Amino acid sequence: MNSDLLRKIIEGALLAAGKPVDIARLESLFEEDERPPRDQIRAAIEEIQADCRGRGFELMQVASGYRFQVSQDLSVWVNRLWQEKPKRYSRAMLETLALIAYRQPLTRGDIEAVRGVAVSSDIIKSLQEREWVRIVGHRDVPGKPALYATTKQFLDYFNLKNLEHLPTLSEIKDFAELDPALELALAADPVPPSAAANDESSVEEDALFQLSEQEDGVNSNDSSMIEEYSETDMGDHQDSAAADE
Repeated sequence: MNSDLLRKIIEGALLAAGKPVDIARLESLFEEDERPPRDQIRAAIEEIQADCRGRGFELMQVASGYRFQVSQDLSVWVNRLWQEKPKRYSRAMLETLALIAYRQPLTRGDIEAVRGVAVSSDIIKSLQEREWVRIVGHRDVPGKPALYATTKQFLDYFNLKNLEHLPTLSEIKDFAELDPALELALAADPVPPSAAANDESSVEEDALFQLSEQEDGVNSNDSSMIEEYSETDMGDHQDSAAADE
């Protein structure tokens, strides 16, 4: 296929989609006999990204695929298009989210043990409603507490391709204001395999959270897997979660 036409098709699809689009979805735009090789699609995307440099928007790769977005250094001005002020989150919510992001999967009890205070049900509910956090399994101990982990929507919102792109602790602004116990917990090594082996969700975690192995966002197997979990874990959000995938 002509490279100029391919670029136009990709640009149009990304603008029309209104959400990240992965390579597999872009491939599905073409009939089998006209479908360009995946390498050609990637090359076209790289050309579009190069064309966007120095402009007011960029083509960004996030966990769910590629999307056009306003350049981050222009957000101060562009945000003035909306009258309402950006929503601010409590320190308790941000600390809870940070613990889940860096130490996932965690139970509510794990979070409370680090923070030293009870975790409000409203905090967990708010994180789930934003689709930043969801239940991925249950720990095999009395009571079967739910295990929480971040979602692809979380990665998309924070412009992250995968969990390996989370900022280091030294890069997090105002981190010194957080509780020292939280800093130690975030800096600790991930949950050891022996602990994960005791969780019913250990297989799910391997599939869902080793995102660095996925070059192009969500593939067809991951998409069906996430939809299945969303139906059981996301409650009222199952339709929107499945659509995003």
